[in-house]
Amino acid sequence: MASLSASNHVARVLSVANHVADVDASSRIANSWRRCLVSHKLDPARQGPPQTLTEAEIRHVAEPMEETIRLATPELDDLARVLRDAGYCVNLADVNATMLFSRLPGEADAKMFLDWKIYTGSNFAETFEGTNGLGTALAEEKPILVHRDEHFRAQWHMFSCAVAPLFDQAGRLAGAVNITSCREDLERTAHQLALAVTMEATRRMEGAIFRGHFRNAWIATVPGDGGSGLLAYDDDRRIIGACRSARALLGLTDGLIASGIDLSRYIKFDHHAARGADEVVELRRADGSALGQGHVAPPLRARPSTQRRDVPVDRFDSLHRLAGRDPALIKSVKRLRSIGDHNLPVLLYGETGVGKDVFARAIHAASNRARNHYVALNCAAMPESLIDAELFGYEAGAFTGARRDGSKGLIVQADGGTLFLDEIGDMPIALQTRLLRVLENREVWPLGALKPVPVDIRLISATHRDLGRMAEEGAFRADLYFRLRGMEVRLPALRERADRDDIIRQIAREEAPDCRLSDEAWALLAAYPYPGNMRQLRHVLRLAGCTAEDGVIMDADLDLPPFGGRAAEPDLAAAERATIIEALRKHGGRVTEAARALKLSRATLYRKIKQLKIETAQ
Repeated sequence: MASLSASNHVARVLSVANHVADVDASSRIANSWRRCLVSHKLDPARQGPPQTLTEAEIRHVAEPMEETIRLATPELDDLARVLRDAGYCVNLADVNATMLFSRLPGEADAKMFLDWKIYTGSNFAETFEGTNGLGTALAEEKPILVHRDEHFRAQWHMFSCAVAPLFDQAGRLAGAVNITSCREDLERTAHQLALAVTMEATRRMEGAIFRGHFRNAWIATVPGDGGSGLLAYDDDRRIIGACRSARALLGLTDGLIASGIDLSRYIKFDHHAARGADEVVELRRADGSALGQGHVAPPLRARPSTQRRDVPVDRFDSLHRLAGRDPALIKSVKRLRSIGDHNLPVLLYGETGVGKDVFARAIHAASNRARNHYVALNCAAMPESLIDAELFGYEAGAFTGARRDGSKGLIVQADGGTLFLDEIGDMPIALQTRLLRVLENREVWPLGALKPVPVDIRLISATHRDLGRMAEEGAFRADLYFRLRGMEVRLPALRERADRDDIIRQIAREEAPDCRLSDEAWALLAAYPYPGNMRQLRHVLRLAGCTAEDGVIMDADLDLPPFGGRAAEPDLAAAERATIIEALRKHGGRVTEAARALKLSRATLYRKIKQLKIETAQ
């Protein structure tokens, strides 16, 4: 529906609801408009912000969903990173349509959402706000796209929402994942694509919630026409849980699951072959007919099969997995192990999209602060005035528009845990001064406060800028730079990593688990330089997994724009660097043997190692 004036929009709503307008009278939007008028008694011309909870009310409402939010947060953060440049905010809401988790886009777009009170604590139930993505998706328990003038209330006509309901481990409605954009230049087709990406991300969240709930059970992934389903079973092979899609696929009910029905009544496979971390097995139906390939993962208690029972799982495992087989990252992880739980600040360097936030989370998880909060702020995604309030907090009445109870601020929220400041190089100088004072005095002064608040935080910062040069030029405070640089870790670009092929395969398994790559698609993925790094690769494979036909990703499914011109020369250098790193890895870091394999003199190889800044694992 084209953009209309408020009065025309109201007339349109009334005509559709009364079956007068020439539209599909059975469409979901028309049905929702009728519900809003007839059942909810709402006025489409009503102005005003949505109902918004106080911080105390938010904590009370969010408490039952703490575990769900924790398990869903990595996917929500990744979804926000993928969609931020298109002006989308990302929210997770409970079943009552109250937003309990929010990630805002950058700069001007963020201001629009804050001005209209679309953030944590806002309620968008259809019974209050009329037809909107979040409220209507929850009311119908189905994904939906509500584009601009499809909203019931005229005041929301500038927004477009795409929402997927979220179901828990027992197939019950648990909430919804919402993405909303205020960009006028995004066509409906672009929002449909964003909805597909959101639905895929939501399914992965559901998988994480299911696996988290049944962490001590065996979990089988069963293929089906409508997507894969998850089954949890015990050591006696009795089904103890099934996700929503598995219930529909196999006809399982709460009663059947409660009765402890045997797994073999539905599927059969060689259970003895499924002893690894996540094994692929051939599944058969109960009648012996082929069902296809599935995955079987053992309980977490059974997964470290090569370790003795009395040996604890290494808390640095996540960091080691992120390092993969890249020598420079392996060396960095060894250094991180050596500093242990010392409260030493860490500065991460890397291009946009290399996974600085993921690496920071792994550092937090490996520390003695892992049980406390990990709080993140992207300094480049927010205007200066908002960073100040978000980071340092404020007292009630500190400024016009402040919440009536004030705000603790991210630094105080991170007390006892880890504060991650992404793109620290974009932090305004005035705020750098305030941050330095926090690090020196271990206390923070919220705006309008009469006394400081003591804090105990570990700071991890990240940037793609050269902070040392910025400090020399006066664009960044030198004293803060040296405060941040307790330990520096450089994260290589994807095109520079020695284990790039491993990474592509792993991300393909994560983002398109039900698809395989054709030879042509693999060749294209392996040769591409990835200017957007991990983030771009994930986005490309996620989209390909949505569009692939018959479970095969072809080269035509890969949205890889041309990347050349002035970037060609650095890419040649990156390729040379990767080749040398791989040769050193294969020969255990022995330069003489690597030089012989590369048909170079040892002196030439040493010179190239120095020129290309290659580190070897010691």
